[in-house]
Amino acid sequence: MKVSKLYAPTLKESPSDADVLSYQMLVRAGMIRKLSSGTYSYLPLGYRVIRKIEQIVREEMDAIDSQESLLPILLPAELWKESGRWEKFGPEMFRLKDRNTREYCLGPTHEEAFTDLIKNELSSYKQLPLSIYQIQNKYRDEIRPRFGLIRGKEFIMKDAYTFDRDEASLKESYAKMWEAYDRVFERCGLKVMVAEGDSGAMGGSASHEFIAFSEVGETRLVFCPACDYASTDESAVVKLAYAIEEDAMEVEKVHTPKVTTIEDLEKFFKIEGHRFAKSLVYKVLDTIVVAMIPGNRNVNEIKLINHLGVAEHDMQLASDDDIKSVLGSIPGFVGPMLSEEVLTNDKVRLLVDSRITQIPNLIVGANERDYHLKGVQYGRDFTGEVVEDLLMVEEHDVCPTCGKPLAIDYGNEVGNIFQLGDKYSRSLHATFLDENGKENYFVMGSYGIGISRTLAAIVDQHSNDRGIVWPDSVTPYGVMVTVVNTKDAAQAELGESIYTLLKDEGIDVLLDDRKMAAGKKFADADLFGIPYRITVGRKAKEGIVEVKDRHLDEMVDVDVQDVVALIKSKLQ
Repeated sequence: MKVSKLYAPTLKESPSDADVLSYQMLVRAGMIRKLSSGTYSYLPLGYRVIRKIEQIVREEMDAIDSQESLLPILLPAELWKESGRWEKFGPEMFRLKDRNTREYCLGPTHEEAFTDLIKNELSSYKQLPLSIYQIQNKYRDEIRPRFGLIRGKEFIMKDAYTFDRDEASLKESYAKMWEAYDRVFERCGLKVMVAEGDSGAMGGSASHEFIAFSEVGETRLVFCPACDYASTDESAVVKLAYAIEEDAMEVEKVHTPKVTTIEDLEKFFKIEGHRFAKSLVYKVLDTIVVAMIPGNRNVNEIKLINHLGVAEHDMQLASDDDIKSVLGSIPGFVGPMLSEEVLTNDKVRLLVDSRITQIPNLIVGANERDYHLKGVQYGRDFTGEVVEDLLMVEEHDVCPTCGKPLAIDYGNEVGNIFQLGDKYSRSLHATFLDENGKENYFVMGSYGIGISRTLAAIVDQHSNDRGIVWPDSVTPYGVMVTVVNTKDAAQAELGESIYTLLKDEGIDVLLDDRKMAAGKKFADADLFGIPYRITVGRKAKEGIVEVKDRHLDEMVDVDVQDVVALIKSKLQ
């Protein structure tokens, strides 16, 4: 491709809404453009990278005998209602009706559709295991699209599904897919960490996320430098115990005017934050839930949601009116010692993190403005629904595996794998016959790779102040031949000759034949992220060109007779 014909409108400055590096670089390099909030067009250079990522994924899926297919994006509501996810998936689902008022959604994921397909076509254990996948656009109505391609309303995804006869076979399929994912991301040049994840609306018994490290990642990654434990903060186990030995005190009511925050309370009572119990109040469907945790910690709302068995969109912070009318308390001073009428109300639940039960002489809200209670004992003065762990993990908490301090980093999820078990096959009545003629539910796995997310993650990890530095495996073009002065016949002819030779070798090559200043051409080559640039300049008559390696950021003079072999060796 000649750059004079290439549609790649570059920008000198980043757009005002470009909030992360990957978005800035992709827009400036003329690879993507935003159509509306959360939706993007892929221009020729960007789409070439997408296709190369997809090809790597296809090769690794094919290598483990996973077969490519393509299912509809428009999915009937009946399947989702049968699985129980039509309501549970919540407002992120794009819903619509046809002219006959039949309900559909735009597929955010395809567990139901693949289960329905297989149950109608596969009936015997002899046909198992089966692995099948597709690469397709997905749709989710994100409440706040952000970070460019990382969190959008429309995105490109590879989703795969395995069907096995039992849990042991599922684990084998899961391990194969995990290994394939490792190879995909390695070939894409991504540094990733695999972490235990939260299954969320997907369901199932286990899940893992492939997190690409990023300084501005939206995922908080918790890991142990001393062992192989890794998790997202949503599911990280907080291993924390308090060994406090002191005699029980009598409950005392203390006037605490204008003292509402934990920091203020610490100063007022001259005692550490974990000796307080703070109460966070949520409205979950039609129930008021009070969650009690140590005062110096933060609640993990995902753990709370999972314990309650509700969807994320079913829970929100309670309003001041709810706190006053339902609990009979005061916002900012809510405590566990509520009235008997409130505590016996089946629309009120008091959840207590297990660490609260280990702390004697708690200081809690008195449910009265400007007052707290001290000397409160769990079991003597109040009881509740004890939950093992409601806490958000913090750096230097101890590893639940080896007991050493944990570390925290940031990244973006680019892949995930789930052990679904029979969640979908049971609800959709998808069965096969075993060797004894007995009917069994398929045991399933679900596996996703964000193709467009992977594009953004690569840019995030492979760029500098001048532009992108594509790994050779996914670069839109492997080499750019830059003619410094197209009016110079020797330079123009040599540039064209090298361009033709590289094309004949099957190398993706750009020829910058534009009639403009060399500085602009060099800047665009760096911005595009082309890993190797051959500059045809003033030494063209001597048969000498300059080769720049963007990975090493170095330039060398090369005899024109050797340049094709050099480029081939680098790209191989």
